Amino acid sequence: MNIEVSTRASHQIKQILSGANNQSSFLRIGVSEGGCSGLSYTLVVEDQQTEEDIVLHKDNFNILVYPASVPYVDGLKIDYEESGMTGGFTMDNPNAKASCGCGASFRIARDRGKVQPCD
Repeated sequence: MNIEVSTRASHQIKQILSGANNQSSFLRIGVSEGGCSGLSYTLVVEDQQTEEDIVLHKDNFNILVYPASVPYVDGLKIDYEESGMTGGFTMDNPNAKASCGCGASFRIARDRGKVQPCD
């Protein structure tokens, strides 16, 4: 199981986690149904780790992944891009067979998810 995090994304993640109430917070990466392509990424600050979690140790922070999300996010490359006055995380997923125009949702060959309008 591998997830790559760029230097820019790592910096943003560390800032987000340092603002959390618990200094031992994690970034949980997962997938949920929804979005115009059927599956959407979830990035959540998490305070607790479960026994089932896969833990990826990164530069001064840890990423948690539920085992069920592994087929969707293994090999994921996370970056952070700034555009004008806004910015956001970008996902480059080798498992994605199709993505929406904004890059927030995707589908893989064996799971199309449940297509829903993007918010």
